[in-house]
Amino acid sequence: MNAKLAVLIFTHNEEKNVKACIDSVKIITKNIVVIDSQSTDKTVEILKKEKIKFYSFPYQKYVEPAREFGIIKVKNDWVLILDADERITKPLALEIMEKIKDNKFSYYYLPRKNIFINFWLKHGGWWPDYQIRLINKKYFLSWPKEIHSTPKIKGKGGYFKNPLIHLFHGNLEAMVRKTIIFEEIEANLLYQAERKASVFIFFRKFLGEFWRRCFKFLGFLDGNIGIIEAIYQAFSKTITYLFLYEKYLPKEKSRSLHSLS
Repeated sequence: MNAKLAVLIFTHNEEKNVKACIDSVKIITKNIVVIDSQSTDKTVEILKKEKIKFYSFPYQKYVEPAREFGIIKVKNDWVLILDADERITKPLALEIMEKIKDNKFSYYYLPRKNIFINFWLKHGGWWPDYQIRLINKKYFLSWPKEIHSTPKIKGKGGYFKNPLIHLFHGNLEAMVRKTIIFEEIEANLLYQAERKASVFIFFRKFLGEFWRRCFKFLGFLDGNIGIIEAIYQAFSKTITYLFLYEKYLPKEKSRSLHSLS
């Protein structure tokens, strides 16, 4: 156990994931803090039963707005950031303790094993998928609230060898639900930047993303699952531009694309 380290977990309706996530980090620390974004399922009930310290944060469609809030709440020297669908392994736990002891860097990038329907995606641009997840608090400055933003931290970053396990797509239905939420956010950002959309762009985005994931990054080597993931990513990118196209339509004549989902 390492008293210098706290693990920060972010949740919103994660009753299926949160206990397994908590159990995986108990091998490294008892200092576990959850930032819950107004869950309406049994997430908070599970946290109370497990006697885990938690704070409520106003619900947002993505996690970045809650991350700076969470890091400020943690009082330990180092903070490890997790989502509820991520897991710590024993080799990773040992490496975390070594890195904290060495204290050579102010933050670290951790690789992630992205698991799609029980299959590790080794290709398609999904590995090693480095993410900043271990931070020395005294060097932390801020975390921008934009979707997919990275934290601002003083000093230099290091890299881990052992990965986080990320159960990022449990099934196709969950994938589509995420697409509707996240691609609407991306479309809003593109609209604010005055980017345009057209039928030609729809086809270009779909084919371009499929080629990139399936062939350039060798997603086809992951078999059927890799090809399905490439198709999904192409679909997701196209949905962004369909939503963007809708935003330019006259309101009195437009029919919401969301009603078709």
